[in-house]
Amino acid sequence: MSIQTLRQLLRLLLTTNYSNRRIAQLVGISPNTVRAYRSKRRETSVTLAELEQDSDDRLLNRLNPVTPTDSIKRQPDWAYVHHLMQEKHQTLIQLWEEYRSIRPADALCYSQFTHWYRHYVKSIDVSMRQYYAPGEVCFVDFAGKRIPWTDPQTGEKYYAEIFVGVLGYSQLVFAQALRDQSLEGWLKTHPSMFDYMGGVPRVVVPDNLKSAVTRPGKFPEINHSYQELAEHYGFVIDPARVRRPQDKSLAEIGVLLVTRWITVVLRRRSFFSIAEINQAIVELLEQLNRRPFKRYKGNRRERFEHTERAALSALPSKPFDIGRWLHLQKVNRDYHIYVHGHAYSVPYELTGQLVDVKVCQSKVEIYFHHKLVAMHIRSHVQGGTTTENSHRPKSHQAYAAQSKAHFTQWATGIGEHALALVSAQFDGVPDYSLQGCKACSKLQKLARQYGQARFERACQCACEIQSLTVSSVRSILQCRLDEPSAEAVPVQGQLPLHHNVRGARYYLDGGQ
Repeated sequence: MSIQTLRQLLRLLLTTNYSNRRIAQLVGISPNTVRAYRSKRRETSVTLAELEQDSDDRLLNRLNPVTPTDSIKRQPDWAYVHHLMQEKHQTLIQLWEEYRSIRPADALCYSQFTHWYRHYVKSIDVSMRQYYAPGEVCFVDFAGKRIPWTDPQTGEKYYAEIFVGVLGYSQLVFAQALRDQSLEGWLKTHPSMFDYMGGVPRVVVPDNLKSAVTRPGKFPEINHSYQELAEHYGFVIDPARVRRPQDKSLAEIGVLLVTRWITVVLRRRSFFSIAEINQAIVELLEQLNRRPFKRYKGNRRERFEHTERAALSALPSKPFDIGRWLHLQKVNRDYHIYVHGHAYSVPYELTGQLVDVKVCQSKVEIYFHHKLVAMHIRSHVQGGTTTENSHRPKSHQAYAAQSKAHFTQWATGIGEHALALVSAQFDGVPDYSLQGCKACSKLQKLARQYGQARFERACQCACEIQSLTVSSVRSILQCRLDEPSAEAVPVQGQLPLHHNVRGARYYLDGGQ
């Protein structure tokens, strides 16, 4: 019998002269019960005023007094026991043995000790009901149960992680399958959730997983990439406290609903890709959001459309570029940094400085003091180099510009023979051959030293003797073989007649 029925029974007994059978018909109980409570009322002398003033417990104790037992057991200090239970590796059986060792005669047995401890915990374990304004908060987490899928090419079996998001006011649920719980997947699924909701809440409450919180604690350190996503979409990240599930109770409820109505259902099916799983999730997710509330009118979808959708912030016009951050990367002496085995250039003025690198899917961004200083197309070539010419010093730019085309343009302005010398240095070698570039640099040095006119004539001489080398041109210039010969001096055909000159015939006769 409920307390309300008991009060109605006593009121009829005190205010009417109805028979037991009539009162039993009005209240809905048996006549014997009415007869028993008529006797109890006479014994306790309960009046109508006392019936109105007494509490439920007092009224029940007056009508049905509890007979105390003879044995009185000693009750421990449950507050102190609960305090000790908060320590690590502490167990109830240890505390019970300590409690019993003091005085075993009047101590509770172990089963009663645990019973009354659970009763005490229930009396202090209360939860404050939270109210969330429309568009205020969204709770996100990963579900514990995963969905299996099979790679059709290799036949290997994988398990898809299920991301769950729940809005605080309407309790609209979002779910999406991911390959794993990596940072890239975590960042990718947030824009999908915001697109599904058609807006952005003011606060997002995640768990303390590594993709969201780099270092948990009283002052948690948010992952840089996740913080950048929050700044792009305009929401605040407020992580739940460690081991405090009550901070994200709606996320726990959302995980339970998704597991019950989506995950368990889809685990009975076979999938061969993440895309197939997400397509199946979309159908079941809408059914879940349209299931009617048990305590309220309507459902999650109706509550969201009527009130919360308009309270969400607008989506940004520019999509977020997902990337992973590498902090405090030192710039080498060659003004390059290494990212995943590939070298990327930065302005040479930053040599020896520390820069931050954002590695995206298709590009690499380099920041110095939160300012973008370099951007490159991402390359996956291990040991390769990506260099922007403007990042080099002037001298390095000039050296890097050396090639067959560069030296050909220079030689064309001097003459055809100089051009022939330059072309000969690149015969059978690539246009950017180090050997050819060094030889042409030496030719340029000779041209500056002896002048372009003499250099062209020396190249002509080298072409005439078919020795198109740097050493030949240098020898010609040093020996002045490129200069035109002086006018011919007449040579005497025979010696003039003189008495001191013996002549050739003198030696024919043996010098006589």
